[in-house]
Formats: sequence, C-alpha cells, structure tokens
Amino acid sequence: MLDLGITKMALIGVVALVVIGPEKLPRVARTVGALLGKAQRYVADVKAEVNRSVDLEELRKMKDTVETAARDVEQSVQTAASDFEKDWSETTAGLSSTESSAWQHPPPEYKHPGKNWRLKRGAVPHWYKARTGVRTRALSGAARVARYRPKSL
Repeated sequence: MLDLGITKMALIGVVALVVIGPEKLPRVARTVGALLGKAQRYVADVKAEVNRSVDLEELRKMKDTVETAARDVEQSVQTAASDFEKDWSETTAGLSSTESSAWQHPPPEYKHPGKNWRLKRGAVPHWYKARTGVRTRALSGAARVARYRPKSL
C-alpha cells in the first residue's frame, strides 16, 4: 500500500501548488476529494456485496445440512414404524377372533339430547342459580299467596 507520511504529503502539496497554480488548486482539491469519496463508497459497496454473498452461501449450506438431517430422521421413523407394524402383526397373529373381540368393546352410541330443557337447565350449577335468583322450585298459587301475603297486625 502507499506509505504517505506528513513530509510526503507536504511535498505533493507544494508540487501541486506550483504545477496547478494557486487559483485552480482549491477547485482541483475539491474534485479530487469528491472522486476519492466516490471510490471509497464503491469499495465499501463491493465489500458489502461480497459479504452478503458469503453469508448467503453459508445459509444455503446450513439449509442443505438441515434438510438432509430431516430426511434421515424421517427415514429412521419410517423404518421404526414398519418394524413395529411387522412385530405387531407377528404378535397378534396367534390370537383368535374371539379372544381379540373380548378385549374390544364397541363405543357407546351417541344420542343427541334434542330440545330437552331439563338437560339444559341441569347444566347450570345450583350456586349460580341461587346467586342470580333463578327459581329452582315451583310454588303453587296458594303457596305463593300464603308466602307473599302481607301479615296482618
């Protein structure tokens, strides 16, 4: 790389002042600075692009390794399942149909409750009914009159 010290930069500045002249030197210095800035930005962009491509390649390699590991796991699970099915079929082959049916009970048949309001009312807990003021017992007309009749003095 270039080894520029203070003495060498001062020498370059004196030569530029003599060759270019004091009137044009500030304009040339600004132009050279702008070009150097553009070059630095271009180099930084190229470095960033190279780093992105390297990271992308690493991610692709990682993705490939994960996919191969997943395929291996899937294959081992399938072989284990087939071995289990083979062992299960060998084990259950000696059982007769009456022995195997003795262990299996058919599931109870579902009966839809329909519109049975007693089932729906029974699903509400008693403590909730008492808190909200729901009547749980029906009073006859005479009992209601006797309960709510004002007491005579």
